[in-house]
Amino acid sequence: MSEACKLDLADIKWDLGRFGKLHVRHGKGARGSGPRERMVPLINGADRTLRWFIEDVWGQFDDDHTRDGTAVAADGTHMDTYLDNLLSDTSVRYGKPGGIAYHHVSDTYIALFTHFIPCGVWEAVYIIEDLLKNTSEVQPTTVHADTQGQSFPVFALAHLLGFDLMPRIRNWKELTFYRPSKQTEYVHIDALFGEPGKHVIDFDLIESRFRHLMRGAVSVREGTISSSTLLKRLRSGSRKNATYAAFREVGRVIRTVQLLRYLTDAPLRRRVTAATNKVESFNRFSQWIGFGNRGVIADNDPIEQEKAMKFNALLTNSVIFHNALDIAEIVRQLLA
Repeated sequence: MSEACKLDLADIKWDLGRFGKLHVRHGKGARGSGPRERMVPLINGADRTLRWFIEDVWGQFDDDHTRDGTAVAADGTHMDTYLDNLLSDTSVRYGKPGGIAYHHVSDTYIALFTHFIPCGVWEAVYIIEDLLKNTSEVQPTTVHADTQGQSFPVFALAHLLGFDLMPRIRNWKELTFYRPSKQTEYVHIDALFGEPGKHVIDFDLIESRFRHLMRGAVSVREGTISSSTLLKRLRSGSRKNATYAAFREVGRVIRTVQLLRYLTDAPLRRRVTAATNKVESFNRFSQWIGFGNRGVIADNDPIEQEKAMKFNALLTNSVIFHNALDIAEIVRQLLA
C-alpha cells in the first residue's frame, strides 16, 4: 500500500513487455535494506484494471486533492409531484409534473444548499441566491454550473458580488468573443473574435451606468432585492434599457475572459468537469435515497416541499459522510 501511494502516471510504462510494466520507485528492499526500485509486469489483468481506473475513475476528479469547500457546483434535478398538485409545473424537458431540486454541492461532495423551485423558471437566476444567504464557515468563492450559467447578466452580477463564475462550456465555437476596442487585433487568436471591428465592448456605456450597476449589486448584497428577482428583471427587461445593456456589456467582458481561460487551461477544464460531475452524481444519489412514496412529493404546501428537499439533501450528506468514514477506517487497517 505504501508503495502504491507514491506512484504517478509517469511510472506506467505501457510500451514495455506484453502487458506493460509499472516503475515502482519506492519499493521495499529485502530484509530492511532500504528502498529498491524495480519494474513490475502488469499481469493477471492488472493492465486492464489500471486502464479502467485512469480513464473512467481518475477522470472524474480534478488535479487538486486538497479541497477546502471554496468551490461549489450548482445544478437542478427533476422531482415528481402528483398531477393535481397546485404548485407544480409540467416540465417540457421531462414531460411530467414536478419541480426542481436545485443543489449547490461543494468540492468536498457535500450539498451546502438546496432549493425547491418550479420547472418553468430559469435555473441560472438561483446560482448566486444561496451563496449570499450562506452564514456557515464554508464560504465558496468559485461557482461552477452547466451551460445555463452562461447568461451575460449572471456573469456580470457574479463578478460584481465577488464570485468567480466558471460554468461548463459546451459548443464554445458557437459563442461570441468580444474585443475591447475596434482597433484591437490579436496575432494568434484573432479568428476567435470574428470580423475585425465588430463584437466590441461598449466601455463608455459601462462607465456611464456604473453607479446603477453597483447600486444593483449592493442592493442584492444587503438583501434589499434578491439576486433571483434582479436577474429575472434583467432577463425579461427591454434590451433598450440602459441598465440591462450595461449588465450585458459587463457580462460580455467576463464571459470572454472566462472563455479564454477555459480554452487555454486544461487543468481548469478538468476541474470544471469534475465539479459538474459531482453535482450530477449527487442528484442521482439523492433521488435514490428519496425512495419514500416512490420519490413523489405529495404535499401542496411550499414550506413542506422545501423541507422535503432539504431533509433529503441532509440524509444524502449523512450517507456520504458515513461512507467516507468507513472507507477511511478500512484504509487505516490496510496501512497498519
